[in-house]
Amino acid sequence: MAELDDHAAKLDEYHAKRDFGSTPEPAGRVVTDKDRPLRFLVQRHRARRLHYDLRLEIGGVLASWAVPKGPGLDPKRKSLAVKVEDHPFAYGWFEGNIPSGYGKGDVIVWDDGWWEPDPAYPHSKDLARAVDSGELKFVLHGKKLHGRYVILRTAGDQWLLIKKNDDDAVPGWDPEEHPASVLSARTNADVVAGTPGRWAAPTETELRELDEMGAKGRWTVAGETTLLTNLDKVIMPGRDGDPAITKREIVRYYAQVAPWLTPYLAGRPVNLNRFPDGIGGAKGGFWHKAVPAHAPAFVRRWPNPLADIDKTREYLMVDGAPSLVWAANFAGIEIHPWTSTAASPEQPSYALIDIDPGPATTWAETLVLAQMFRVAMTQLDLVARPKVTGQRGIQVWIPIRSGYTFDDTSRFVEALSKTIGRVVPELVSWQWRKSDRKGLARLDYTQNAINKTLVAPYSIRPAPGAPVSVPLEWDELDDPDLRPDRWTIREVLGRLASVGDPFGALVGQEQSLPAL
Repeated sequence: MAELDDHAAKLDEYHAKRDFGSTPEPAGRVVTDKDRPLRFLVQRHRARRLHYDLRLEIGGVLASWAVPKGPGLDPKRKSLAVKVEDHPFAYGWFEGNIPSGYGKGDVIVWDDGWWEPDPAYPHSKDLARAVDSGELKFVLHGKKLHGRYVILRTAGDQWLLIKKNDDDAVPGWDPEEHPASVLSARTNADVVAGTPGRWAAPTETELRELDEMGAKGRWTVAGETTLLTNLDKVIMPGRDGDPAITKREIVRYYAQVAPWLTPYLAGRPVNLNRFPDGIGGAKGGFWHKAVPAHAPAFVRRWPNPLADIDKTREYLMVDGAPSLVWAANFAGIEIHPWTSTAASPEQPSYALIDIDPGPATTWAETLVLAQMFRVAMTQLDLVARPKVTGQRGIQVWIPIRSGYTFDDTSRFVEALSKTIGRVVPELVSWQWRKSDRKGLARLDYTQNAINKTLVAPYSIRPAPGAPVSVPLEWDELDDPDLRPDRWTIREVLGRLASVGDPFGALVGQEQSLPAL
């Protein structure tokens, strides 16, 4: 079990240097968890001067060094490093703009993974003592950095970071030639501009290899290999006489839509709705949160520091097409990301409106409710977009600045929804139990809570034809052909190619919620 200490002296300096009312950086806790490998990360930070921050998990915090020229794989490169204050464990997933004050600048997670003391030097196992003594020898297992390193203190309280000349060494390797985040595929310039990164889509050659594969085989996409099984299993029937949807088609779709999913999954824990026997199977679907032990090493895990001992500890975090392919092969048909990020799990990124029609609610009435939220967004001067759920309803996503709590977003959405409900009381019920709603719609604000989720944009839904939850422009609510399950996996990629992603307008928006 993780032990949390909000007032740990190890982070006093970190807290003292920051105003958490103005910085999006996470406030910290000391996290002690002996049941997993030690985490490391490197952040590329354009502050007053560009530098890379090397952070090694030691004693429940991230021991940190600023490395001006960055770490690398070249053994001839001896990088100056400056010891800085310990950072909290949650900082390992932080990306964003630090607007002013200490550390002002833009930050991405340039590399991350797991580390261990160099087994050739047993004395390094007392990690805190090794740092205090001025020499730590360690091994990195990252996306970019691999192999043996040493960081040692020199005269003047400066440090040197040195890559050992081992099998992972690459002469001439320059960190500046590898600028993108391993978490979100963003560059620092993307963070400043508020534009999304894009995970790589499979190549035509990779797609052809999938199409030509038998029912089972190993597929390499974006540099990672996944064992695929039961590719010809029918997961869903077709719609209106169309061919059935097989696991192969679902794997193919999620690999291809990966670039468009990037802004909505990167850096967020994910819950999967799994259907191992298909949507018509006797067991039906069930929610799966924990990453199984048999998942390949490239599948990113998030050890939830807030979890109780009997709760899910290691969540899936999707960081590209390979993770999506693995999840699809694992029968993870529906993808539900958290509203908050791993860096700040108690702070939502969106205020969410869920228009949940009742059995007596017509599609026309659902559209009336959505249009009323459209008017409200205009009057409140908020950038927001709707999306059809792929089933019966419509959701509205409102991006917000950092600093809000789930209580804040829940109260805002409740007040807004009840204002609209008073205008059309004949359409809306506020009863909690479905059986008490008399078939009316519910404007559900309770989804604004930690670890409560709504289906991701472009996620498949478990229904004939594999309908997809698709973002909309507001004026598409006026389209007479619009239906909540209008688009399937066989049509979404064509839509994206022709009209793009309406939710792109939400990326980078830092909005305050107005008083109601």
